[in-house]
Amino acid sequence: MNSNIEIEAKVLLLKDEYDTIIRELQLDKYRKITQTNHYIDTPDSFLKRNGIALRVREKNQEFVLTLKTPLSEGLLEKNDSISWRDFDLLQDEGIFPEGGIKKFLAILGVNVQELKILTSLTTDRIEVDYKGGILCVDKNHYSGIIDYELEVEFTSIEGAKDLALKLLRECNISNSTFNNISKQARALNALRK
Repeated sequence: MNSNIEIEAKVLLLKDEYDTIIRELQLDKYRKITQTNHYIDTPDSFLKRNGIALRVREKNQEFVLTLKTPLSEGLLEKNDSISWRDFDLLQDEGIFPEGGIKKFLAILGVNVQELKILTSLTTDRIEVDYKGGILCVDKNHYSGIIDYELEVEFTSIEGAKDLALKLLRECNISNSTFNNISKQARALNALRK
């Protein structure tokens, strides 16, 4: 299991704003990466109520189980690579994969037998290095919804926000606001509607 700290600023975009960023930064010359996040919780949202996010990311036929817990700035992210067979057992039979995340969840008092994949979200992402940070421009598909998002990863939240604002100004986008609702929350909220 590996761990890292994720610090990012996010902005939900309108389709024309997304198109403007792609055009202005000439991002269409970069390869899009398609990934699907399968979001996990108990039927009564135990993880969500406790500020924990859990997912399996499927990308290039690889599966990574990720647990995110809040820190004072950013999120502590723990990752375990799992096999496609582990993913199938989780998805089809509710058998949670062995590893560091399972042990960490047990320490937190989570009954892993109650965890289920509740919904999925597929992202078409363009990711590039940008002025000392990482810029991700996403088109997300979930529950019949398409939304667009800009994510800027940096070493501090203020730096990430400053970089995002500079980029938006460069692209003449002025009405966007920072988004505190994660992809997982949006996908789960859409499922409940």
